Amino acid sequence: MVRRARAVPAGGVVLVPADRKGDGAEVNGMVPVVLVRGAMGNLAAKPVPSGPAARNNDSRDCEPDGVSVPMMEPTRCVCFRLAVLAIRLWPYLPPPVIHMLVRSTRAWLAVAVFTLSVNSLPAADWARFRGPNGTGVSPDTAHTPVKFSPTENLKWKTALPGPGSSCPIVVGDKVFVTCWSGYGVDRGEPGSQSKLKRHMVCVDRSSGKILWNTAVDAALPEDQYRGMFAENGYASHTPVSDGKNVYAFFGKSGAVAFDMTGKQLWQTKVGSESDRRGWGSSSSPVLYENLVIVTASAESQALVGLDKETGKEVWRKEAQGFGGTWGTPVLVKVDDTRTDLVLAVPYEIWGFDPATGKLRWFCEAMNTDSFCSSVTAEGNVVYAVEGMGGGSIAVRVGGMGDVTKTNVVWSGRHNSRISTPLFSDGRIYFINSGVANCLDAASGEKVYKERLSGGGSAAPPAGGSERRGGGRRGGQNYSSPVAADGKLYYVSRGGDVSVVKLGAEFELLATNRVTEDTEDFSASPAISNGEIFLRSSKNLYCVGEK
Repeated sequence: MVRRARAVPAGGVVLVPADRKGDGAEVNGMVPVVLVRGAMGNLAAKPVPSGPAARNNDSRDCEPDGVSVPMMEPTRCVCFRLAVLAIRLWPYLPPPVIHMLVRSTRAWLAVAVFTLSVNSLPAADWARFRGPNGTGVSPDTAHTPVKFSPTENLKWKTALPGPGSSCPIVVGDKVFVTCWSGYGVDRGEPGSQSKLKRHMVCVDRSSGKILWNTAVDAALPEDQYRGMFAENGYASHTPVSDGKNVYAFFGKSGAVAFDMTGKQLWQTKVGSESDRRGWGSSSSPVLYENLVIVTASAESQALVGLDKETGKEVWRKEAQGFGGTWGTPVLVKVDDTRTDLVLAVPYEIWGFDPATGKLRWFCEAMNTDSFCSSVTAEGNVVYAVEGMGGGSIAVRVGGMGDVTKTNVVWSGRHNSRISTPLFSDGRIYFINSGVANCLDAASGEKVYKERLSGGGSAAPPAGGSERRGGGRRGGQNYSSPVAADGKLYYVSRGGDVSVVKLGAEFELLATNRVTEDTEDFSASPAISNGEIFLRSSKNLYCVGEK
């Protein structure tokens, strides 16, 4: 029986001969069963109860008896309930109806199998900068808390081996984050660069326990820990994972791959230059098929594709236009045969072939010589908001060459600086200097502009003792908004976490803190299955309803 159903996923509903059923209702020599996976990974069949036994089932979830299926979206939930209802009523159906159902068995069972196979996946991972394809939006339906504090809804707090402004990522039951140590942890006395190390840290999601911490020696000489570089530091690039391995970019020290046990698999240098402003670099790596794609803007003014398995350089695209770029690219599907890799650079937005690095199209954009934020994508449109003389723009992907006259949906003068915008339900949200902005995504028109209470606070640079901008009310915030469960979350550099209801009307639901200590919160949160992960220069926090 298992051999006959090998192509059906666990949780799928199939018909098997009555002599193999064990229990359940037989009709026309066949009986419906649900495939379940045992502790050893083998598939087994469990009959779907029918008749009186079915009426005694008081389950409130969309689950056949004995089969645990995660919460489904409403449409899929209804669809599955109808499929299971038909199976349970099988013994009571008149022959004409039975014959009709038998003739259409493939169609209606396919609905149930598809529903179960899609929804039997685990909670969505947050496996790169700003989560799924850089959207900043969690696809999970789990409830996220509105209020939290050091004593409320804080599940755990874990001290990190060093500072950093990279964001945490979540892969299954593990959380990954990068740090640095040995040099530049004290602005007054930075120490010797010879002691500088980067760290990939793996944390148990449920307990906060550090599972492993793998250190990587720095390629020297590095940028001096001073000036604006001290605002950025040596661990600003968020790692990325394919579920098998985790990949980090450490600037001049290159791209590094680790397996899930912390073993370093390879290390590839992609450049050793420095940003002319002395700001360092922060673009995070992304994955496409068999490639790790690194934006080495400061290190070599290049976009580089590396083989995931070996670290070998597959392609390299160099251009002076990469200088002054700190954002992370996103992948946008143009059609069934084409995907564009889209990156905002000074003055323009570029679209590449992610398989080869070839520039497919470009579009004139903001009048700014630095682009710190990333674009965000929805459908076949990318949105960008930038500061320093910049503005806002929506561009339709696709095409070849200069698409400025054909692909610009709208452009405006809305202003941001480092925070990447977020798309949700036809609206664009972004935070600038403690002010929440909402635009209509179709037209670029302002929906609202409201100040966040406490949202403009800043903190000293990681490891330092100076305050830029005059303390907790001044300075530049570095994180970007993220969203889940109908709510937007934004953390200021000083640690104030604003919770805003998504919608056309501004509604600040809460302003929270996870610590009263002075810590630098430059990273954007990660969200997975109702849990929010926040990292500071000192600690990693997990927030969720208890």
